[in-house]
Amino acid sequence: MNKLTLIVFSLPFLSACSPSMPELPDLPSLPSMSDIIPTPYKADIYQGSVLERFKINQLKVGMSKAQVQDLIGSPSVIDPFHNNQWDYINYSTPGTGSIVHYRLTLAFDNTTLTKINTTGIDSLPQLTDAEKALEGKRISEEKARAEAAAKAKAEAQRIAKEKAIAAAKAKAEAEQLAKEEAVAQAKALEAKRIAEEKAKAEAAAEVAAKAKAEAKRIAKEKAAAEAKALEAKRIAEEKAKAEAAAEAKRIEEANRPWYKFW
Repeated sequence: MNKLTLIVFSLPFLSACSPSMPELPDLPSLPSMSDIIPTPYKADIYQGSVLERFKINQLKVGMSKAQVQDLIGSPSVIDPFHNNQWDYINYSTPGTGSIVHYRLTLAFDNTTLTKINTTGIDSLPQLTDAEKALEGKRISEEKARAEAAAKAKAEAQRIAKEKAIAAAKAKAEAEQLAKEEAVAQAKALEAKRIAEEKAKAEAAAEVAAKAKAEAKRIAKEKAAAEAKALEAKRIAEEKAKAEAAAEAKRIEEANRPWYKFW
């Protein structure tokens, strides 16, 4: 490099001393001064939370504060009043390249992540090809898990629905059987009541018939006894009359004079 520089600076002097200059071969172009002069070293200065787009993309609503901290670390600023907002702020000056300034805001409901505001992270470096591949793999796996979970949920809902329908059907059948059994029991009780009442009525009728027959028999016997008594009385009276008449005739004959013949 120093030899080439010396030749270049010597050409004007050589052309002034000699009327004819020999033809020189084509020389390579010289490097620019910026390529020759070394760039002074500048240290990277990082201020605030250092984040990676790859990890930010893994944040999901529903995560706990502990999960968020495990993934991207602690926030730069926490809401001092409600502890429901975390801010990750960074203002960094790299030794080479553009200034990096970004802000990620997360909102929580108690300990559950509810909102992710990524509008202030445009200055973050984009994903590398390797990170894009990992990101695509992660998204595919999450999609597959979500689809599997949705499928499992749909299957569980279908099974639950079928079980509910079967349970409702079984309940309806049980209620119908219970209703029919209750009706049958009511009919049986009614039939039993009617049979008992009929038996009671028949027993009462039989008792009444027996009582009537007994009363009739007693009345008949009484009438027969009365008739017999009347007959005996009549016979006794007739006998008494006959005896009285015979006695009267005997007395009359006894008192009749012996000389009276008529």
